[in-house]
Amino acid sequence: MTITDTELVLAAARSGADVVRSMYGTSLERFDKSAKDFATAADLASEKAILGVIHDARPDDAMTGEESGRTGPADAERMWLVDPLCGTLNYAARTPLVSVNVALRVGRDLTVGASADPFSGEVFWTDGDRAHLRRDGVDEPLTPSPESRLVDFNLDPPFPNAPGFQASRLLADPAFTERFSPRVVSTTLAVAWVAAGRRAAFVTDGPMWDNVHFASGLAVCRAAGCVMTNLHGGPLYDGAGGLVVAADGETHARLLDLVAGRVG
Repeated sequence: MTITDTELVLAAARSGADVVRSMYGTSLERFDKSAKDFATAADLASEKAILGVIHDARPDDAMTGEESGRTGPADAERMWLVDPLCGTLNYAARTPLVSVNVALRVGRDLTVGASADPFSGEVFWTDGDRAHLRRDGVDEPLTPSPESRLVDFNLDPPFPNAPGFQASRLLADPAFTERFSPRVVSTTLAVAWVAAGRRAAFVTDGPMWDNVHFASGLAVCRAAGCVMTNLHGGPLYDGAGGLVVAADGETHARLLDLVAGRVG
C-alpha cells in the first residue's frame, strides 16, 4: 500500500521523536558546530531515523537535514526539510522543551508538515489544508487565539537585520509590555503553539526559505489560519526576511507597528 505524504510526515516525525525521548537524560557525545553551538548524538540518531523513513517511502525525493545537509537529485521538485531536534541546548541541559520538525516543500509550497513534542507525545500536523493536534492517536483541530497575550521570541543568533532590528530590544519596550508578555522557549515548538492558541504570536529574525527549523511550523500555522509575514509585513521569503506569525490580524498589526522602524 502506498503511503500518503501526510502519513509519511507523521511517521517520520514520530520516528525522530521516539529516538529523542529514548536518549533523553543519557550521557551524550557532542559535536561542535561553532563556539556556541553543537549537535548531540541524539540529533544525529534522530535525523538518521527520520531520513531513513522518508527514503524508504520516497527514494527519488530530495532531503535537507540540519546535520547531514542536502541529499538527493539536484533538480528535485520535492524537498523534505528535517530538523531532528530543535532545542538542542535545552535538551543537553535536560530541559524537556524541544521539537522534531519535518516538512515537505513541493515547488515553492509547503504541502505537509509535522512538529512532534517527544515528551508530551503531541504532534502538530497539517495535510496542507487542515491543521490538527494528534494526542494519543486522536486528532483535534487547531484553533489560534490571541487570548493568552503571550508572545514568544527567538533570541538565538544570527541577526541579519541587526543593529536595526533585534528581538531582544522589544522585551523591554513599554509599548510591548503594556499589551503582551514575552516568552523565550528556545525551540520552534513555540511556532506550532501559535496555531494551537497557546501563544498569541512568535517573532524571529532570519531567512525562512527552506529553513529546516521553521518549515513545519509555518505549514501548520498557515493551515490553521494564522497571519504570517516577514518583519516588514510582506511575503515571508522576500525583503528583510524574519517572521511575525500571530493568531489574528489585530495582534499581528500591533507587533508590526512595534517592529516598524527597527528594520533596516
